[in-house]
Amino acid sequence: MPATSALQPRRAALLMLVSVALFALMDAGLKTLSAHYPPFQVAAMRGLSSLPLVLGWALASAGAGALLRVRWPLHLVRGVLGIVMMASFVYALKRLPLSTAYSIFFVAPLLITALSVPILGEHVGPRRWTAIAVGLLGVLVVLRPTGEGVLTLAGLAVLVAAFGYAVSAILVRVLARTDSTQATTFWLLALMALGAGLLAWPGWVPLRGEHAAIIAGIGIAGALGQYTITEAFRSGEASLVAPLEYSALVWGVLLDLSLWGVLPDGLTWLGAAIIVGSGLYLIRRERVHAEAEHP
Repeated sequence: MPATSALQPRRAALLMLVSVALFALMDAGLKTLSAHYPPFQVAAMRGLSSLPLVLGWALASAGAGALLRVRWPLHLVRGVLGIVMMASFVYALKRLPLSTAYSIFFVAPLLITALSVPILGEHVGPRRWTAIAVGLLGVLVVLRPTGEGVLTLAGLAVLVAAFGYAVSAILVRVLARTDSTQATTFWLLALMALGAGLLAWPGWVPLRGEHAAIIAGIGIAGALGQYTITEAFRSGEASLVAPLEYSALVWGVLLDLSLWGVLPDGLTWLGAAIIVGSGLYLIRRERVHAEAEHP
């Protein structure tokens, strides 16, 4: 197998962890903006703020031709998914702590794993299924047995966002066979900015000057996060990379505490430990497999 097409599990894992940290910082900014602007407008600002950086990088590294030679139907589907996903998540962030929203969002790795088997033909062994199930058990610990938060409108909005994220992640692996990383990243942001902007235009709220730094920060973190997560799913199995999303809970707890003074209780910490532990186990299992295949 050519080196360029071989899966690189360690690189993919590192890229995913970096992307999670960047998106957590971006989400903190989105949560701040959600108190002042409608969800579709925040989604449009998220796309627009990152677009200049992504466009400059794409043109410098791949050229305009790479942005035009793409599989348009799949990019349009990802654009629609991106709009729905971002607007739903922003709606939820206005009403839920980051750590709670992330906990509910963690159904996405299970959805990605389930979809990767029939769509991508990936193999998921019983030990990885077990580790993922243990991680989801940790999510239940965080949510409490009553499922508090899931049945609210905000909780349902997170579930919608998680489903959109899962399908979009699978499409990245499909697009990776023909389209460049630059095109995959650029068109998601461009279509999301355009579509969400049109939907938000009738009720557009004038931007406040004090939010300029936050919007710029969202643009930088979002651009870097989008690049790293796209590369992670291109270079590693979706069923391995996706569970590392669990590390977002740690960032959510830290940001909730430092910015909004929300301190998780003991059960939340227990659930976080279970979730992160399962993700670390998945990395260890993949390393063992890689060493066995390439002694």
